[in-house]
Amino acid sequence: MPANRNALIRYKTIDNCLRNPYRRWTLEDLVDACSDALYEYEGIDKGISKRTVQMDIQMMRSEKLGYNAPIVVYENKYYKYEDPEYSITQTPLNEQDLKTMSEAVEVLRQFKGFSYFTEMSDIINRLEDHVASARMKTTPVIDFEKNESLKGLDYLDTIYHAIVNEHPIQLKYRSFKARSANNFIFYPYLLKEYRNRWFVYGVRGNGRILQNLALDRIQSLEVLPQQHYIKNTFFDPNTFFDDLVGVTKNSGSVAEKVGFKVAAAEAPYIITKPIHRSQQVVERQGERSITCTC
Repeated sequence: MPANRNALIRYKTIDNCLRNPYRRWTLEDLVDACSDALYEYEGIDKGISKRTVQMDIQMMRSEKLGYNAPIVVYENKYYKYEDPEYSITQTPLNEQDLKTMSEAVEVLRQFKGFSYFTEMSDIINRLEDHVASARMKTTPVIDFEKNESLKGLDYLDTIYHAIVNEHPIQLKYRSFKARSANNFIFYPYLLKEYRNRWFVYGVRGNGRILQNLALDRIQSLEVLPQQHYIKNTFFDPNTFFDDLVGVTKNSGSVAEKVGFKVAAAEAPYIITKPIHRSQQVVERQGERSITCTC
């Protein structure tokens, strides 16, 4: 019997707790963490019992979900993973998982030709390659750019749900230029990936200036579900990046047409990977250079 959504939230929360080596977790601590997660993601405020978390731990230890989690009790009170590198998110896929994923890939593949699903193509390719590699126990044949050591990735899921549920977040944030970290309330509206880094767009406190913050500069984050949320009336994510290179647009700035020359040796790279979607070649100087505009 598949686990329901609430159970999966609890399993993921317990997993996150036990992966934190800087804190010792009692059963009561795990109950509190799971209750907080269920309230944050599902709005469930009645809490959960110790018995529920004990059953969750038993389920995670078992083979029923394929986790076989090495959860141990030490000092007759605290819970931890015997293997500090373990995580349920790294559990190998079983045959039923692979079958289910294969069926999902077959369905998704049918939509790859539709323009609405264009942005899903790389996701479908990842799934196809992952399933094929797992089935045949071979090395992948597609390698997508990734930076798993990038700081701040752990905040992605939390910020995503804060945006969807319209919850403010309390941040401790230090930019590269700042001498020390600042604490402030932030109203998040959009997550943006650019050159393998993640940014969140929103406004601070009662401010009215749109900002983007790099997730790798966040030192701590807390969701504030009880506080009033200022909705986005500051920008349209569908058009905001139309005349922008990068992630930052200064307040009051307007788009400008830019012309530039490119040496012949570098021209193929600029032509095949434009700096901006509006880039056009307006002149070719023989074999010497090209002139482009954006």
